[in-house]
Amino acid sequence: MVGANLKAEAMNLMEKRSGIEAEMNVIIQRLCQPGGPGLLGNLLDSEGFPRADIDIPAVRADRQRLSELRNDHKDITEKIDQKIQVLHSARLAPISESDKDPGLNAQERVVNLGTSSSFGNPVGGGSNSMDVDVVVSRPFATVDEITDRSPAAEDGLQLGDQIVKFGNVEIGENLLQRLAAEAQTNQGHAISLVVMRQGALINLTVTPRYWSGRGLLGCHFRIL
Repeated sequence: MVGANLKAEAMNLMEKRSGIEAEMNVIIQRLCQPGGPGLLGNLLDSEGFPRADIDIPAVRADRQRLSELRNDHKDITEKIDQKIQVLHSARLAPISESDKDPGLNAQERVVNLGTSSSFGNPVGGGSNSMDVDVVVSRPFATVDEITDRSPAAEDGLQLGDQIVKFGNVEIGENLLQRLAAEAQTNQGHAISLVVMRQGALINLTVTPRYWSGRGLLGCHFRIL
């Protein structure tokens, strides 16, 4: 029952996070539309006057709201991670004597706990299966190009790495646009990544920055 409640709470948080991501996407599309100011573009013209081709108060409001949503997204993701850690601990905890059903053998008791493989269906298939990690550990992009001595290469990314999490960006819509926006808004600041490499999850940090090549990272992501 505890596992089922934790899973329900985690799924509820994921739904809230999806709503946050949807609102972020709308704002990013609005700011980055042709002729728009972008996420970090100057609001002044070449002579130092407010640009007449954009609604500056609206742009400032959008940027402020986007910053708030990023913080909310980070907080809710941390809460989801905490729930999943508790689920994992509960899954691996030994069964107390009071919880054992004398009519079940040891193998049957393990199946009834509801375990899951990394990308498969939960064993046992019950509604209490603790398979939330399948949702949050699914890669959404892969590094299909990376330049030597680029920020991405120097910070540890490798060709073929599959991206599970890139800062505030996880699985969802408009991923390429959101990845670019995440890099732009964090120029000069470390971004936390979770990548899958040869079947193992690895935590990295990458700092988008100017270098001798193109872009802020020097790599290309292909959406899966």
